[in-house]
Amino acid sequence: MSLADYRRKRSFDKTREPEPGKPVPKGKRAIFVVQLHHASRRHYDFRLQVGDALKSWAVPKGPSYDPDVKRMAVEVEDHPVDYAGFEGEIPKGQYGGGHVARFDHGVWATTGDPVAQLAKGHLRFELFGDKLKGGWHLVRSGKPARQPQWLLFKDKDAYAGTLEADDLLADVAAPPAADLKRAGSGKAVKKKLATAPAPARKRRKDWAKKALALEGARRADAPTGPFQPQLAKLGESPPKGEQWLHELKWDGYRILATIAGGEVRLWSRNALEWTDRIPEIRDAIAALGLKSGALDGELIAGKGTKEDFNLLQSTLSGERQGALAFALFDLLHIDGVDVTAAPLIARKALLQDVLDGGPPHLAYSSHIEGDGDAAFKLAGDTHFEGIISKRVDRPYHGGRSDDWRKTKLLASDEFAVVGYTAPRGSRTGFGSLLLAKPDAEHGWLYAGRVGSGFNDTLMREVTAKLGKGGVRKPTVHVGTTDTDLRTATWFEPCFVVEVFYRGIGRQELLRQPSLKAVRWDKSVDDLVDSDRGPGAGTGRSTKAAKTVAKATVGKAATKAATKTGEKPAKRAAASKAVATADQASAAVRTPPRLSSPTKVIFPDIGATKKDVWDYYSAVVDHLLPEIAGRPLSIIRCPSGVERPCFFQKHHTAGLELVASVRLKEDSGVNAHYLVVEDEAALMELVQFNAIEFHPWGSHAAEPDIADRVVFDLDPGPDVPFAEVRKAAVDIRKLLEQLELESFLRVSGGKGLHVVVPLNPGCHWDLTKRFAHGFADALARAQPDRFLATATKSLRNKRIFVDYLRNGRGATAVASYSLRGRPGAPVALPLAWSELSKLKRADAFTIHEVPALLRRRRKHPWADIDRITQDLSRWSDVE
Repeated sequence: MSLADYRRKRSFDKTREPEPGKPVPKGKRAIFVVQLHHASRRHYDFRLQVGDALKSWAVPKGPSYDPDVKRMAVEVEDHPVDYAGFEGEIPKGQYGGGHVARFDHGVWATTGDPVAQLAKGHLRFELFGDKLKGGWHLVRSGKPARQPQWLLFKDKDAYAGTLEADDLLADVAAPPAADLKRAGSGKAVKKKLATAPAPARKRRKDWAKKALALEGARRADAPTGPFQPQLAKLGESPPKGEQWLHELKWDGYRILATIAGGEVRLWSRNALEWTDRIPEIRDAIAALGLKSGALDGELIAGKGTKEDFNLLQSTLSGERQGALAFALFDLLHIDGVDVTAAPLIARKALLQDVLDGGPPHLAYSSHIEGDGDAAFKLAGDTHFEGIISKRVDRPYHGGRSDDWRKTKLLASDEFAVVGYTAPRGSRTGFGSLLLAKPDAEHGWLYAGRVGSGFNDTLMREVTAKLGKGGVRKPTVHVGTTDTDLRTATWFEPCFVVEVFYRGIGRQELLRQPSLKAVRWDKSVDDLVDSDRGPGAGTGRSTKAAKTVAKATVGKAATKAATKTGEKPAKRAAASKAVATADQASAAVRTPPRLSSPTKVIFPDIGATKKDVWDYYSAVVDHLLPEIAGRPLSIIRCPSGVERPCFFQKHHTAGLELVASVRLKEDSGVNAHYLVVEDEAALMELVQFNAIEFHPWGSHAAEPDIADRVVFDLDPGPDVPFAEVRKAAVDIRKLLEQLELESFLRVSGGKGLHVVVPLNPGCHWDLTKRFAHGFADALARAQPDRFLATATKSLRNKRIFVDYLRNGRGATAVASYSLRGRPGAPVALPLAWSELSKLKRADAFTIHEVPALLRRRRKHPWADIDRITQDLSRWSDVE
């Protein structure tokens, strides 16, 4: 929409109002905002985001909750979306001069195309704010006027009443006295409210009494966080028998709802909080009036059919304004009673009773008992994806099992995107996406490519996600001779797509694949826990993970730890460097829920993913100061350390808590590097099977300024560890002669690290030149002990002084990071006084370090950030 009129009426060198041109935030729902404006006359500015602008109306008396009161709304020029955040004074003499205060804001929805509705002269919509809620209408008046006039009025719904906008000003900033006198003060007698009261609830039932009457019910505290959802296995046909009920398979996003102390919170299947993202669902559940609860269902748009899934994604990303609903199919807890052990049929009957007469944004997922074939036919006739069949007599338990079965009308499955082919003809971005699936033998197996089913918006989004990196050599096992792959671009498994297909060919490739959806809500690691058992579906499959017990999320998230003595300005700047503002804005966030906790990561000692999770939870306050705010690389081992692991440094889809920083690489390409700022982000990477953490020697805020030099002493074959210890001591003494203090770290591998802090920091060019020169001098002085070249064949009985850790983009393993080696060793900082007793570089392990840290009285690197030293004296030395 055009903002030419908005620009023409304003002098942006005189007013603080936002100038057009700022990109509209991506991935956010369409917003509304109402501003109280004391211009020449007092009025409310009512604005709805449609596309990339705010459609705007001036409403002199403000919105009324009385459906019989129709307020005049004069259409004015469109405003930029970031005008929603504007408050304060517009200078006198400028257009609209006077005080502006934000009255209310939130998201909005409509069941049709808003542009088409406005063109016809009647827009029906819903608002989800703090003051304005429920259904509303804008109807174009037939009266002739200089500016189009509309009527704004309330729908006759549960929120309708007698309140006026002027009754809701308790927390709205008051204008200066001069503006108030000039423009007027509105309604003479006002109620002093800040939010609109909730609708009157139906007469409350004793839900606890009803719940306790169910078999297996017991009193228990309500869950305060996300619970592990029950999942279905894929079947070829509906199961037979009266012991099964059959529900339509909704095509949406799985949402878990919890209520504790009357507070509603909403969670994705991956335990990410969605409460503020879907306020209409939050408010609808709150309207049930439950004291505590846990409910399971699917977030849908429209009717929840296959055709409506794109509407759901477009609504959540802000491209459209579809109406959302929560289709509920299970109840686990209600008003202090846990009913998970009750039979499903009894839980659903109670759920239906709870939802009877409830808010329109909540829907009960009905079912057919016994006749699966009839349910399957109904799903096909009504354009649903398939059915979910469930045992009527079974309890609710997290994880995948045969108690729930999924039967699809058209085969579809989820795959990791591992590359793309070049576009042809008039197509831009990419030709086809290359797909892979987990494979027990090869780790990842190429499954085919998909190029159809993309609309223009998805093409742009996916192209942006692909970036410009990649290699020509396949990153997964390819068992085909497809000639088009010779020029393809490959990368590590990046994000997930769901694809329709019509069978599997002889080379185990998908036949006639077409895109169903890009699953931004899922991660590559989710594919390991597939709904297909071994041998089912798309050819060979990775060994299905066993059903697991409910995972413990771990201790609550803490603030991002800051290093002792580190300058606050650097930490603040590092936070600003991340690409996504909301990723770095919250001080305390909730880590994701752990999945597949029983998966074995270190087979030699039987250590599982939960053991890795528990370790990092225990050392988080020690590890975060080493990595927070720095560009970060990780080593991920989705199938354990004895299977192929991969190195990752770029941000990928599915990471919602981990921040990123945009940096230019040596090739000239800009890439988004991982940045961890707090415990929640760290644990998200652990959930993504990260084992090792390797930070840069600089911060994201100042990527070209090194604040550490690392000498990695890497012994060759037949070098006794005693010689490595002696080498570290000798290097420390040499550095002391250069007036540089150093610190010691055991690498968790074969060698030791000697770490030199720099404060103030130095440019990488100088840092690398110094490190290289020091290592060369050492090798020339004692060639029988040291060498400064990485050639492994030359290392026999000598120690490679690895200075290559000291360049822009190079990394070194972080203190307290696990290593992906047998025994689960840990890289650990030590005091120099501890070195003489050290027997091995991998002496400290996953099981010992947490206890060691509890006993330790002083951090051996406690003074590392208090030391003032740099490399400036070598700046002129070549």
